[in-house]
Amino acid sequence: MGKLGSAFYNRLVIIIPYVWLLLFFMAPFFIVFRISLSTTAIAMPPYEPVFGLADGWAEFWAKMRTFSFENYSYLLDDPLYLNAYISSVVIAGVSTFLTLLIAYPIAYGMAQAPRSIRPTLLMLVILPFWTSFLIRVYAWIAILKPEGLFNQLLLSVHAIDTPLIILNTNVAVYIGIVYSYLPFMVLPLYSSLEKMDGTLIEAAQDLGCTPITAFWRVTFPLSLPGVVAGCMLVFIPAVGEFVIPDLLGGSETLMIGKTLWNEFNSNRDWPVSSAVATILLLILVIPIVFFQNAQAKADEQGR
Repeated sequence: MGKLGSAFYNRLVIIIPYVWLLLFFMAPFFIVFRISLSTTAIAMPPYEPVFGLADGWAEFWAKMRTFSFENYSYLLDDPLYLNAYISSVVIAGVSTFLTLLIAYPIAYGMAQAPRSIRPTLLMLVILPFWTSFLIRVYAWIAILKPEGLFNQLLLSVHAIDTPLIILNTNVAVYIGIVYSYLPFMVLPLYSSLEKMDGTLIEAAQDLGCTPITAFWRVTFPLSLPGVVAGCMLVFIPAVGEFVIPDLLGGSETLMIGKTLWNEFNSNRDWPVSSAVATILLLILVIPIVFFQNAQAKADEQGR
């Protein structure tokens, strides 16, 4: 009975994540993909399903043979969507890099701090989560606008003669993304650096390495799992970000999240917007799958 119970719990631990993914990832993805194969209609909801199970299996298979990827070909014909994808990836990539540059010293300092104050430092990192995300983004409007706090500070110290135009530009979007997603980069970096054996640095320095050389040859390679995890946690949501570019960006700020919003709510074109969302998901998932396979192969070769 004990062995049967242990085997059952072991299988249950494996099954639960797959059930979770099936219910909250695959099922919504299938619904969005189904809408992307539909045609626009003046109705509620505003599309005509290409196939469904209401008319029986025979009708289902008949419609399956006639559906087309017209909405996807439409995305290729309109440069707006391609430019939105490219712009989103570029903005998310630059924001992720800037977040890494800022988060790494913070995480390293936390890992080197005395153990007694580390919980306090960790709480300070996650403290912004106690405030609404929307309120924090709105606060940056008050900071970055021409008559805002930042310009008033620069004018008071005579660093500038006229207010800087930062709000409604890509610079404001970068600031908003870096600020909003900074904890997602700090936490995995801190987790990796905090577990690192400090005697490895001492050994490297005893062998003649300077502190900088020891950092690049010992500390940074050992923290790569945290770097990769933090970059994924920042880059993936930043690509589809809508609130920050909508509130802090201007008319020239083109991101796929904003394009999706316009298609769903302004144009009421659910099939095309579903196709946009499907391609965005593939852009994000496929590289992650290839990366995980490469990591698994590298781990097997290392063993």
